[in-house]
Amino acid sequence: MDNLDYGIIGNCRSAALISKTGSLEWCCLPEFDSSSVFAKLLDTEKGGSFEILVDDSYEISQRYKKNTAVLITKFSDGDNIFEVHDFMPRYYTESGKYHAPPEVARHIRHIQGKPKFRVHYDPKLEYALGKTKTYVKKNFVVSLTTKEKFDTIFLYTSFNKNAVVEGRELEVTKNGYFLLGYNEKILQPTSRKIYLDLERTKVYWLNWTNRTPTYNKYNKEITRSAITLKLLSYDKTGAVLAAATTSLPETIGEVRNWDYRFCWIRDASMVIKVMANLGHKNVARRYLQFIIDLIPDKDEKLQIMYGINKEKTLTEETLDHLSGYKGSKPVRIGNAAYAQKQNDIYGILMDVMHAQLVRFSTDIENGEELWGITKGIVWIVTRHWREPDKGIWEFRTEDRHFTFSKVLCWVAIDRAIKVARILKKTRKLDQWVPLEQEIKQDILENSWNKKVNAFTQSYGSDHLDASVLLMESYGFIHARDPKFVSTVKAIGKDLNNGGLLYRYKNEDDFGLPSSSFTICTFWYINSLFKIGEEDEAMKLFDQILGYSNHLGLFSEDIDFKTKRLLGNFPQAYSHLALIECAVNFANKAGEEKVLESMRE
Repeated sequence: MDNLDYGIIGNCRSAALISKTGSLEWCCLPEFDSSSVFAKLLDTEKGGSFEILVDDSYEISQRYKKNTAVLITKFSDGDNIFEVHDFMPRYYTESGKYHAPPEVARHIRHIQGKPKFRVHYDPKLEYALGKTKTYVKKNFVVSLTTKEKFDTIFLYTSFNKNAVVEGRELEVTKNGYFLLGYNEKILQPTSRKIYLDLERTKVYWLNWTNRTPTYNKYNKEITRSAITLKLLSYDKTGAVLAAATTSLPETIGEVRNWDYRFCWIRDASMVIKVMANLGHKNVARRYLQFIIDLIPDKDEKLQIMYGINKEKTLTEETLDHLSGYKGSKPVRIGNAAYAQKQNDIYGILMDVMHAQLVRFSTDIENGEELWGITKGIVWIVTRHWREPDKGIWEFRTEDRHFTFSKVLCWVAIDRAIKVARILKKTRKLDQWVPLEQEIKQDILENSWNKKVNAFTQSYGSDHLDASVLLMESYGFIHARDPKFVSTVKAIGKDLNNGGLLYRYKNEDDFGLPSSSFTICTFWYINSLFKIGEEDEAMKLFDQILGYSNHLGLFSEDIDFKTKRLLGNFPQAYSHLALIECAVNFANKAGEEKVLESMRE
């Protein structure tokens, strides 16, 4: 498999990746950031997988059940056909709570004939650090490891358990199932019960997507991206993950391999803003509660990222026994970036808080706590906005005065002023308004570079940076301001490579980037659209949509030459930016339609 040709299934507790041939190759249980049960994605020999194997006469195709997170892989040799419907159960119970157990269900649906397949069932618990032994018991198959720490996984099936474990041929004559559970079941599963779980899970997703507006253009892409963002949200605390994986490399054979199964304040806040715009109130509310829970002390500085269960220490380790995706070592778990200083997160958080207050001001819970956080953020920004930091791209070397960080410091104060007005708490404004003006002036004077006729990556630098395009999105500058227009054009000239964008072209800690950071291309497309270059924007948008995998999913990066997907997958950043672009185009198309009908 040369591309990240995987589908994601999940239930807002954990997730699994299934290849386009129906092989389960990445799954952590019981939660997103638990150790892996299957990690063939990161080591084809040692990682472990759960594969459905057929002979060469079968054609294999894959799709999502429309408007759901149920993945269907179809196996057909013309006469004999069956499907695997993969899902992780998630649905309302009679008590009004969500049922989302740490389980992967594989419903085997008989279509016609007597299709045959074999199973390669090879769990490798605890990141395959020790030996995993598998035993066939009366009611289930149990796999366990004791080396690193004790861990178990249970497999229930309607097929012959010994034949499954030994990889012998199985015949499909009626519907059947596999149920992989982190916990031993109290009631023995049945084919009927698994089918019922499948139907209930489908209904959950259909109801969820029904709350997303319908667009007359790019609706399919918007819906699939929204479902993917929902799959990366962790129900228990409200955290939103950057991606479902760890250590998928930004460039094959290099060392830019990071664990993304955490909640970055920046990524998550951007996701929440987009999801709230699509009408998904609860995701936004849960995330705001996550933030409130993280800030118990008024003088506590916000970290750039946290564990999904609000952990503050994310110690980075390497798993040297795993060979890495396509041999790209090291495989990392944990992420040392949690200790970095990035001044932009305060503005991003204030922006999302302000957006929620505007949208839900009549029924906003936690208003007093949000006002407390607002004052705390202003206090921190006031004291630290003049300091350099690591920036949005998390340079691991020296700190700089990054333009993006400074703009977001301005956003923090601008939104705090707006929040104060909404909450009628105006006594602070005589201090905050001059501060907002001071930061804005500082940016206009120091980040504008006459030589390149653009706002640059950092103060005094000649380097361009795609993150500067967000100045307009955050309201710092008008889209038609000549300085913004010339910045967009300069970035297009310097960072555009065949319709895909570099984040920046100056060398970082690891040399020159050789892949495109997917979100940057979407930012550029959005900026072109805003400055009036709509045809060019649409052309580039349609082009990048063609680089998604077979299911419309995107990772973090795209290789400039081969267009293969690289980096962690699926990436929340990429899908939130896709939605922003698509909604702009769809709204424009809707406006044009209205004008046409008026003319008629």
